[in-house]
Amino acid sequence: MALGGNPVFSSRNFREQTGGGVAAGPRSSQDMSADQLRDLYSQPSASPAQTGRMTYGDVINKTILCFVGILAGAVVGWQLPGLMLIGLIVGLVLGLVNSFKKEPSPALIMLYAVAEGLFLGGLTGVLNAQFPGIATQALAATLSVFAVTLVLYRSGKYRATPKMTRIFMIAMGAYLVFSLVNLGLMMFGAIEGMFGMRDGVLGLVIGALAVLLATYALVLDFTSIQQGVENGAPAKYSWSAAFGLTVTMVWLYVEILRIIAILRGDD
Repeated sequence: MALGGNPVFSSRNFREQTGGGVAAGPRSSQDMSADQLRDLYSQPSASPAQTGRMTYGDVINKTILCFVGILAGAVVGWQLPGLMLIGLIVGLVLGLVNSFKKEPSPALIMLYAVAEGLFLGGLTGVLNAQFPGIATQALAATLSVFAVTLVLYRSGKYRATPKMTRIFMIAMGAYLVFSLVNLGLMMFGAIEGMFGMRDGVLGLVIGALAVLLATYALVLDFTSIQQGVENGAPAKYSWSAAFGLTVTMVWLYVEILRIIAILRGDD
């Protein structure tokens, strides 16, 4: 989600800048024989990894590292739910810092993942104590939504368009304003309930909308990654791609967890 407006991933000059293609030797063509020139130009092109460009493998590996960080934090948060608020605040701050940094910082991205793990572990542990098995349900549902979105994207049936992206940005703005107002009212005791105004039927409607927004955010992430790989973005930006996917997956998991809790609370 954090990659949608990054010009790095849409630049088409990286292949030329990184010398993609045949690796040039130290000798000029005038000093080489015809056989040497033929051997040189028959060599295979350098791979993206060899020329320092982003690959899908890079993004997958960095994303796995982020998820390991989340898992490590979640184990601690599950055992010490009092750290949930700290994880939430630190995660929000680091999320903003990483989103606005021009150059990705692997250390800050991993710290973000661990902080979010503390928050998710604490939140999930508290809800799982009230609704046994909700952790497994939420995780399975999140992975299912991710898999379906990826399959639809790969098939070409779910793509980002300028019009849809504008609608997404407007809806995101409205969602964030509502969430902040709801959080403020809950903090000052103006409303009661586990989720404030996001309870009951209204909570389910907003939750469903949030899940739809998160799936489109995934599409934006997939699009940015594809552009970055195809246009030869520097390999270091695989961390930015992994961060974007991590942010979206955390958001998606929280929304699904909230929906399940509301549904089970009505039983």
